[in-house]
Amino acid sequence: MQKTSLDSLVQEHLKSAETAPTGRSAETIFGGREHMLRQTLVTLTAGTKLAEHESPGEATLLVLHGRLRLHAGDESEEGRAGDLLVIPPVRHSVEGLDDTGFLLTVAKRP
Repeated sequence: MQKTSLDSLVQEHLKSAETAPTGRSAETIFGGREHMLRQTLVTLTAGTKLAEHESPGEATLLVLHGRLRLHAGDESEEGRAGDLLVIPPVRHSVEGLDDTGFLLTVAKRP
């Protein structure tokens, strides 16, 4: 059995994101290339964007800290701590409105 404190990881990665030239920090906390399910903790400083990209499978984004905006096609949705956003299967991007941390869960297509 494995236990991970997401609150502690968010704080640790926000400190890393503050000093990173990209304004972000991430760590896969479960799964990986050989697994069908992958969970990645991502932190962004306020104003940092993850450029538009495709999703490798079904995906959700659980906001753990701060606020963000998910842009997908012609739609956008703001998420705050505690919100779960389902990522549509279209090109999308994420923007940190505040310093933010989220858990990205991806179920890869077989």
